Amino acid sequence: MSIELKVPSAGESITEVTIVEWLKGEGSTVSVDETVALIETDKANVELPAPAAGVITKVLKPAGEVVNVGDVIGYMEAGDAAAAPKAEAKKEAKGKAKAKAPEPEPAPEKGDGVAAPPPLLTQLPGRAQEEPPAPAPKAAAPEAPAPKRAGAIDVAQHLPPAEAVRASPSVRRSLMEHGIDPKSVPATGPGGFITHGDLERREQQMPVAGSRAEERVKMTPLRKRIAARLVESQQTAALLTTFNEVDMGAVMALRAQFQDQFVKKHGIKLGFMSFFVKAVVEALKALPAVNASIEGDEVVYHDYYDIGVAVGGGRGLVVPVIRNAERLSFSQVEKVIADFGTRAKDNRLKVEELQGGTFTISNGGIYGSLMSTPIINPPQSGILGMHAIQERPVVKDGQIVVAKMMYVALTYDHRLVDGREAVTFLVRIKELLENPARLLLEV
Repeated sequence: MSIELKVPSAGESITEVTIVEWLKGEGSTVSVDETVALIETDKANVELPAPAAGVITKVLKPAGEVVNVGDVIGYMEAGDAAAAPKAEAKKEAKGKAKAKAPEPEPAPEKGDGVAAPPPLLTQLPGRAQEEPPAPAPKAAAPEAPAPKRAGAIDVAQHLPPAEAVRASPSVRRSLMEHGIDPKSVPATGPGGFITHGDLERREQQMPVAGSRAEERVKMTPLRKRIAARLVESQQTAALLTTFNEVDMGAVMALRAQFQDQFVKKHGIKLGFMSFFVKAVVEALKALPAVNASIEGDEVVYHDYYDIGVAVGGGRGLVVPVIRNAERLSFSQVEKVIADFGTRAKDNRLKVEELQGGTFTISNGGIYGSLMSTPIINPPQSGILGMHAIQERPVVKDGQIVVAKMMYVALTYDHRLVDGREAVTFLVRIKELLENPARLLLEV
């Protein structure tokens, strides 16, 4: 039974998508729910699963083509019997070829008058009397591989193993032939799978000595969406950024003191993000305008705290949302963020995980940023920017001491949040992080 492979719905506002790659081509056998194609939307990648077990019979839309939600992009034949005719045909053809294979003729004995002609050669008319028959050539034996050039490398024998490089055999062969380190190729396929598109982009980025060539690459739906959102933020909100600095010494000492016990009990490391998430929630409780949003001529105040965490994914910056962060413990926050980070690199985040959010935290410090002005994610009214921790001389109790300091920045929508509230928000963050016990006591 023939089954249509249709583009699945990827969200209410998404009408068209791009086919990133066909993971299963025509003639490939698939099991039920096995991913046959990878589809990219303007928010995340979506996997197209096989609705039943069977064989892919036709690919209608190639990789890279833009299609609409609901379009038929291929067909498959359902049932285990779909693969049986091909297997039986191959088996029958193999049997016939074996039955028709000629028996090798015995070599002539010494003393025979004329040597028998080679079994696989046909004498040409008019030349049998002019030329003596040649001895049986080695070609009559099983075919041997073509001779290699001096110094040539047998690529097949040097292909990196599939378990070492997650890629198809053809991609692994190309990596070997071009001398490209697989680790230098950003993988965008599911599970860190290197696709042909990844390899092409890597080869296009390789510098050519003396080259002044230019390259035009079509923006991906995700990159276009990011660009549109950033422009929308700049054009629709009155953005302003205020700064402060935090002594991270107390948080770092607390982490060092309880890290081993934390890992042993919860199975995950205690990072900085959980402290910032908890501190942001407490500051938002004190200043609800920073957690609000503008819709038309109304202000919407939220009694819940959905905190977006900016993550660098495989195909660009994404902001998955921690729902009801006020209800989560430190360990739960760390586990959610770790899961987001892993799935963002593999482009496996769900569309609904990237929607909503009442406030965002962006950690530019992991890339070495010392100070920046982050842009809010509309319709939110604020975003907190974290930065690198540096040892700097500061004055405490009249003494100059070396402290582990971090600059923090709050970009806010000045239409809703006043300067006093913005400064108070950062001061509250500073107080909570410089004395983490206040997070537990909520004071």
